[in-house]
Amino acid sequence: MLLRFQVANHASLREEQELSLVVGDHRPERAEVRLSDDVSAVPVAAVYGTNASGKSNLLDALGWMRSAVLSSFRHWDPSGGVPRRPFALRRDASAHPSSFAVDFVVAGVRHQFGFSADDDRVTEEWLYYYPEGRQRRLYERDAEGQVVFGRWLTGRRKLIAELLRPNSLYLSVAAAQGHEQLGAVFRWFGSGLRMATDRDFPQRLDHTVRLCLAEDGEPAAESAMALLRFADLGVSGLEIKEWDEAAQEDHKRITRAIRDVLGEKVRIQQDQKRRVRVDHRTTDGVFPLDLAYESSGTRTWIGLIGPVITTLMGGGVLCVDELDARLHPYLVDALVGMFQSPETNVTGAQLVFSTHEAALLGRNVRTRLFRDQVWFTEKDPETLATRLFPLTEFSVRGQADNLEKRYLGGRYGAVPHLDDDVLRDMTAALRYGGGREAGEAATADEGRAPGAA
Repeated sequence: MLLRFQVANHASLREEQELSLVVGDHRPERAEVRLSDDVSAVPVAAVYGTNASGKSNLLDALGWMRSAVLSSFRHWDPSGGVPRRPFALRRDASAHPSSFAVDFVVAGVRHQFGFSADDDRVTEEWLYYYPEGRQRRLYERDAEGQVVFGRWLTGRRKLIAELLRPNSLYLSVAAAQGHEQLGAVFRWFGSGLRMATDRDFPQRLDHTVRLCLAEDGEPAAESAMALLRFADLGVSGLEIKEWDEAAQEDHKRITRAIRDVLGEKVRIQQDQKRRVRVDHRTTDGVFPLDLAYESSGTRTWIGLIGPVITTLMGGGVLCVDELDARLHPYLVDALVGMFQSPETNVTGAQLVFSTHEAALLGRNVRTRLFRDQVWFTEKDPETLATRLFPLTEFSVRGQADNLEKRYLGGRYGAVPHLDDDVLRDMTAALRYGGGREAGEAATADEGRAPGAA
């Protein structure tokens, strides 16, 4: 369960921003996740905003934090510093550390983990947990790399500290050394927090394929095939085969040739592990087509099936960037409903997504989002930094207010301000071959009375 995420100085997120999934008003019609009598989490959170307002950067920050936990010890270059993305639109960008913190639940107990880092090293790291609602320190790390332990942290904690590098997280080192207590926290980042962006489509496709290859009768396989048919894509199934040896050798040969020219450190995106073809059933029979020939919407849906099914079955958090991209609004509505409904979401799964789909705020949808589930991003006109804020900052009169209409009308902000003068100048340039002067001429033409010389 995810309760809160805080970030500062990552990409467009200059000042500290906080995304909270804590329930504001209890709603029996949604699958709220209860931690205690006074703390519950919403099953769905949507982030709205204009293009380039920073909503994708918010999810990217959570994904980067996840990557740092999973990779800082095993995969980061020991002498390569911290591969962060600080807010770049200021003169002293490298002088400001980036900070990340998350409140989440492991085994029914709230935990808070966070760290700060500059270009060279981790400057701060901490982990607390709250058994019986009281904060207890597991460890704290300072800028000098010194780690102070709480008495509730057991195991080989000092030995782990001796292996700590300036640019690795203590949590990452502890997991690599098999620390049982901290390993549970580490695993939450690995399997309890999943990301879905354009960059990880091959991995998500492979996830879906693995579910479909499960034995007949397995719930995951049946659910994956059901979602495939549910979307009304004209698809009856998937045909999955291993690549033949010739294709694999061709890929290896091309990879070697590229690295011979560009060097060994160049990253080459891995091809799909298996050949996937999509079956289409017609009155003339079943016809398989390579995935590359399918529409982008079909590929997007297939790539989401694996993470969606796994998250709904096992719990955890799924973060999807631009959920509405390439998908019909009905499909987006249905997918959100799978997490929102207590009937389909029985494991406390959560969906966090960015979107432009304002229809989800309206009255003509199957799934209703409440005001403690809606967030907005705006860009500061002076610094171009992102500001994140919730719908709960505004007065909403329950079902009396049409949130979709009010959002599109600009009542909550987070909509683009389009300059009609610029559009008029462009139109004039196309029609008259000039800029603002032509625009003024066009305006004069439009205002001239019909038949006037």
